[in-house]
Amino acid sequence: MLDIDIWNFIWAAINLILLLILMKIFLFKPVRKMMDERTKMVQDDLDSAKRSKEEADELLKQYQDDISGAKEEAQKIIEKAHQDAETERAAIIRKSHEEAERIVADAGKTIENERRRVIAQAQTEFADLVIEAASKVIGENVDDEKNRRLVDKFLSEEEGVNNER
Repeated sequence: MLDIDIWNFIWAAINLILLLILMKIFLFKPVRKMMDERTKMVQDDLDSAKRSKEEADELLKQYQDDISGAKEEAQKIIEKAHQDAETERAAIIRKSHEEAERIVADAGKTIENERRRVIAQAQTEFADLVIEAASKVIGENVDDEKNRRLVDKFLSEEEGVNNER
């Protein structure tokens, strides 16, 4: 049947042990080293990706804060512009009212000056007519300075009486 040769068995066992030792030295160690390096490289890539994600999240937060700040600043600028525009509008309206009041006051003064000029001119013409009429009634020339002052005094008194009524 089967014949078992012990020396074959021992040589097979020695060959197997020697093969395992050689495989451990030349095969398993380099493969393990390569696998450890690859594991380290993958872990480094994962760590780097994690750091990059954290940096990206931080940048995103910073950008969101910047955008929020910019929006707030823009709102403040808009509000200030509205306030400045309202102040300017009020100043323009105030200046317009002052200008209108000044124009009305100037017009009133001009009207009053014109009225006085017309009255003075009318008085002068009226005095000339009265003197001329008196000259014709009296029959002599009443054109001297004294008579002129008398007529002007009379007209001034009449004007004062008419203004009091």
